[in-house]
Amino acid sequence: MPPHWKPSVTVAAVVERAGRFLMVEEETADGIRVNQPAGHLDPGETLLQAAAREALEETAHAFTPTALLGVYMARTVSDGEAVTYVRFAFTGELGSSEPGRALDRGILRVLWLSADEIRACRAEHRSPLVMKCVDDYLAGRRFPLDFVYAHPSVLVA
Repeated sequence: MPPHWKPSVTVAAVVERAGRFLMVEEETADGIRVNQPAGHLDPGETLLQAAAREALEETAHAFTPTALLGVYMARTVSDGEAVTYVRFAFTGELGSSEPGRALDRGILRVLWLSADEIRACRAEHRSPLVMKCVDDYLAGRRFPLDFVYAHPSVLVA
């Protein structure tokens, strides 16, 4: 193992309305992929703040986490380099949109897909964790937000 190895921490927003899940289609180095609104934890923010920020940046909708869905790990190869991701997935409430807000770089469009539609496009998933998060959501997994603690020191960038 390299001496400075560390996993990449990511967050994801899992939002369901009337049997359809909020997803994004995005351009990546590996082609067009489908994912939940998701991205990296940035310095100076909590996991909850990161989930809300990523959802807003990728969908132009406010997102308020209400429960931790789970903590997931996967190793993928992108651009020829292996990366281990630790994903904190949250469920929550999707708020109002910000009309005219540009979507994050690389986001092509926002989609609402059924679980079957997500399952059918597995080859296009950005992460092997996409379907696992949907399945866990459908199974009713929810953990209180107080399972996720951030010491005030993390808020200093």
